[in-house]
Order: sequence, then C-alpha cells, then structure tokens
Amino acid sequence: MRDRSLWFVRFAQSVSQFTGQPVTFFIALATIVVWAISGPLFGFSDTWQLVINTGTTIVTFLMVFLIQRAQNKDSLAIQIKLNELLASQQGASNRLINIEDWSEEEIVALHQRFSKLSERLSRAASDCESHSITEARDAVDEAQEALGEIRKTATRNQTRSNSSS
Repeated sequence: MRDRSLWFVRFAQSVSQFTGQPVTFFIALATIVVWAISGPLFGFSDTWQLVINTGTTIVTFLMVFLIQRAQNKDSLAIQIKLNELLASQQGASNRLINIEDWSEEEIVALHQRFSKLSERLSRAASDCESHSITEARDAVDEAQEALGEIRKTATRNQTRSNSSS
C-alpha cells in the first residue's frame, strides 16, 4: 500500500509541476483554438460541443484531486515550519502549536482576546506612557490564561465528541 501511496505522491507532484508551466497553458489554449476553428467543419453540432464539454469536465475533475493533494502537502509543511518556529522561540506560547486542530470557535475566541490585547498595547504605546515589566508580564499572563481556558474548552468538547461516537 505504501508503494501505491508513494507512486501517487510522485505522480501528483509531477502533474502539478507540469500543469503550472506556461507551456501547459498554451497547449490548453491551442486545444480550444483548434476546437473553435473546427466548429464550422462539424456544423457546430451537438457532438462537436459535447467533445469539448466532456474533455474539459474530465480534466477539471481529475485536476481538483491533484491540486487538493498538493495543497494539503504544502499546508502541512507550512504548519510544521510554524510549529518549529513556535517551539524554538523563548517566551512563545507552546499552546499555539497545532492550533489548526482547534475548532473554529476556539480560534475565533483566541483571535478576539489577542485583538483586545493588541488594542490595549496600542493605546498604551500611543499615550507614550511608561510601563513596567510587571504590566507586560500581567498582559502575557492574561493571554496565557485565556489560552488555557480555550484549551480546556477544546478538551471538553473533544471528550464529549469522543464519548458520543
């Protein structure tokens, strides 16, 4: 099974690279031009129209799966790189690693909390006020506390969904 999967990965990658080339676009364009020019020869018949409709539908159908495969791989690679950056940065919250696995509600809630924190920090900076390290630590603690609450909610939701399955 692994050999088939590896074969498909190589095939999908090759097709994705080939179809992304300018020459491929011009081949497709030439096909459409030849089809259009041949219209009068076939009297613009239903069969003439069916040929191009069927051909483009088949190509589109197959390309959707190949493009999605390439997109999934790229997305996963980007997530791994971001997780590595988070894990390697001192002071970064490790709770954000694999955030893509969280529910949309949890991500929105976290975004709202960070937006509020950003507004607070912007106001403070624009006021040119002097701030202490304690205030900065309090802001970080508040953000980490919010992350903890969201994580607890995620765990409860996951436990509920697992027990209902």
